[in-house]
Amino acid sequence: MTTRSPGPDSSPSADELDRLQLSPEVAWYLLDRDIGLPDCPPAIKTPEPRNEPGARFDAQRVDHVLKAFRLLRHTQGEWAGRPLIPDPWQVGYVLAPVFGWVHFDDDAAGYVRIITSLYVDVPRKNGKSTLAGGIALYLCCADHEPGAQVVTAATSEGQAGFVFGPIKKLAEDSPALQPHVKTVLKRVIHPRSGSYIGVISSAADAQHGANLHSAIVDELHVHKTPDLVETLESGTGSRRQPLVLIITTADSGRRHTIYDRKRTRIEQLARGALTDPTTYGVVWCADRDDDPFDEATQRKANPGFGISPTRRYLRKAAREAQQSPADLAAYLRLHLGIRTKQETKYLDLAAWDRSASMVMPERLAGRPAYGGLDLASTSDLLALCWAFPDDERGGMDLLWRTWTPEANVEALDRRTAGAASVWVRQGWLTTTPGNVADYDFIREQINRDRETFQVTEIAFDPWNATPLVNDLTNDGAEMVSMRQGFASMSGPTKEFQRLVLEGTAERPMLRHGGNPLARWNVDNFAVALDPAGNVKPDKRNAADKIDAVVAAIMAVDRVTHRQPPRRSAYEDKGLEVV
Repeated sequence: MTTRSPGPDSSPSADELDRLQLSPEVAWYLLDRDIGLPDCPPAIKTPEPRNEPGARFDAQRVDHVLKAFRLLRHTQGEWAGRPLIPDPWQVGYVLAPVFGWVHFDDDAAGYVRIITSLYVDVPRKNGKSTLAGGIALYLCCADHEPGAQVVTAATSEGQAGFVFGPIKKLAEDSPALQPHVKTVLKRVIHPRSGSYIGVISSAADAQHGANLHSAIVDELHVHKTPDLVETLESGTGSRRQPLVLIITTADSGRRHTIYDRKRTRIEQLARGALTDPTTYGVVWCADRDDDPFDEATQRKANPGFGISPTRRYLRKAAREAQQSPADLAAYLRLHLGIRTKQETKYLDLAAWDRSASMVMPERLAGRPAYGGLDLASTSDLLALCWAFPDDERGGMDLLWRTWTPEANVEALDRRTAGAASVWVRQGWLTTTPGNVADYDFIREQINRDRETFQVTEIAFDPWNATPLVNDLTNDGAEMVSMRQGFASMSGPTKEFQRLVLEGTAERPMLRHGGNPLARWNVDNFAVALDPAGNVKPDKRNAADKIDAVVAAIMAVDRVTHRQPPRRSAYEDKGLEVV
């Protein structure tokens, strides 16, 4: 940790703020209040909502939170009985961003917090339960919310003790709080405001009369299904400034769990693949290439290094991990925050962005076009990609047509931070009537495109496509079946990756016009690998939908298999006079 005195001479530079991942407002606050700047930036951090219209940083709100924390007392170990003073990293990366950023809300007739969802992913022994307990007690007793219902999520009676126990202990052992609260078996009650903190262990309990001000979800990875978490999130809709807090250690890398979905969304927000000013998240972890036993790696992954966890504790855990493969996996996950089965992303989002360029549909009229059609999910997302080879500039232009049933937009919004509705309004995504895909709707669009472009052929995934393919064939379209196995998809998928990586801003190989839906699919993309090193798109283990990428791979493959343009005999030999 580094500590600096406030004042113009000690203001950190822009480069230093970038390194520390601190906003200027939060850095000013830390220095002005003599807290000091933390020197343990998270590996992943979503943007603070400083660019949200009307946003302002309210330092007094953060002061109020810290004052409430300091009235509490540590309950365990050598710190027992001492005031609960948050560490600089807890203030700089959690408390100040969440409680400091506000904007005016007409319905509330006042300023409210912008951030309503908080995700903190940090290795074991970094004080996450104490931090969560302090936040829960503040929201119950000091947030000026009448009748605040603050609940902690537990998947079983046993886990309820781990989640709720530290909160109850904080309330009972803090002299300043004792006159104002009552504790019973599963509740901490604040009579003056009619508020309480309680335990919820099932989705059914959460649905019953829920009008939540806050929900605290500890150790997200132990939740086997998303039901409880999603029900709690939906129960905060009538509060002015609710807060759902997820505070957890890493999981083992399993896909399609509630942990995987939440973690992936935070990573996408941090990369800018999605935008949601109401969600804020920080993740501390080591890189997979770091030496797991080096102290520098331990410091990098543990913001509380040296205090909690102690240097001695991590050294002992590292020694045990070096002696046992089973202990190594646990050490990497629990103490370095590494998802032990996490796979490397196949498509690099930064490389994809380099090739955005401009794609103007009106200028594509009359040009040769090759299509890729993916209709695998009739109730979710369907995609057609047109690839237009450009023999003069090199590479090709990509143009998508994507559809979803109108009944599915709400579900897509939940998975894309509300972006799906924006894509519909902006024309990137087209809705079809009902709750399943309307193939006649799609057929009409394809035939309109066939009249506009010089369509040579359309590759299609035969799964679930027979009726539409038969209709298009009868309409005169040249349809080419392209199965999705290793044999047919490995070469095209690798070629697509090569073109993405080869493209530059000056010479883009796959010009996609910055299509945001396609970008989301690129960020979700995953591949399956066979023992021979062949790859294929892997929808099962992808972060979410990848249909637009699969369609593009098929379209690009048809371009690479086309016959080269014929050259005139006069170009080859010159004019011959016999």
